[in-house]
Amino acid sequence: MLTKYRGELLLALGALFFSANGTVSKWVLEAGMPAWRLTEIRSTGAFILLFIITYLRSGFPLKATRREIPKLILFGVIGFAGVQTTYFFAIARLPVSIALLLEFTSPLWIALWLRFVRKREVKRSMWIGLAFAFLGLILLAQIWKGLTLNGPGVLGALASAFALTVYFLQSKGMADKRTSGEILTWGLGVTALFYAIVMPWWSYPTEILTKKIELLGRFHGHHAPGWLLVASIIIFGTVVPYSCVMAGIIYTTASTGSVIGMLEPVIAGAFAWVLLGERFNLVQLLGAFVVLVGIAIADRASAQTE
Repeated sequence: MLTKYRGELLLALGALFFSANGTVSKWVLEAGMPAWRLTEIRSTGAFILLFIITYLRSGFPLKATRREIPKLILFGVIGFAGVQTTYFFAIARLPVSIALLLEFTSPLWIALWLRFVRKREVKRSMWIGLAFAFLGLILLAQIWKGLTLNGPGVLGALASAFALTVYFLQSKGMADKRTSGEILTWGLGVTALFYAIVMPWWSYPTEILTKKIELLGRFHGHHAPGWLLVASIIIFGTVVPYSCVMAGIIYTTASTGSVIGMLEPVIAGAFAWVLLGERFNLVQLLGAFVVLVGIAIADRASAQTE
């Protein structure tokens, strides 16, 4: 049973670590770390760590043929740097709930791409599952409480959905020739280079790494070193979940990866409930259940689509 659903389990595990990382990241952001700078150190630290691990396992991970290089750079620019940059652009102009909802339309774009570009049959149950999942996300996010639709913000969120779609599709497409570690190293390496150019390291706010950061929510009154929390974000919030998701896509399909990725808002809400003292109301609990039902339906259909 575990072997049969290995890909799905890896994808769910990736969503779990990404969700837990949200709480740790919130502690660091509340301490004064700019979101862009947190992304910069997260991407760069993960790149260095993955480079070392992949080099020890399979040799030089950035070695590529001339034909591969444009595709790998495009993957890094759009699939990694693009997702994070457009998401931050969106949440600066929209309520986070609406930005997340638009970003997680990526399974819909993958299904449309498979149906009209690849000319694959997309089962009716796939559309039903996606409809359930989107309805659940609407209930979970309660977007009617913050329905402020800034035009550039909407475009940014949709661009993030597009970039996420490219990430899932390209990850699957490159898996035949490269290991997941090599693909991740390239993606994070391009992202690290992008941020180093846009925001040079000599202006980095290093003081946050040496200060004691107050932990919010259940751990109110306790503190942790900034460097320790950032290290946790790099290892358990980036390297581990990205590795799980990449391996999960290799074992399953791009559409399955994007659908199970919709678990992230549900699990993140659960962590916020337990660790930050935030609460789900009845509507949000219903939304979380509907998301899970939609994921289950869409996952069964996606396995027969690609």
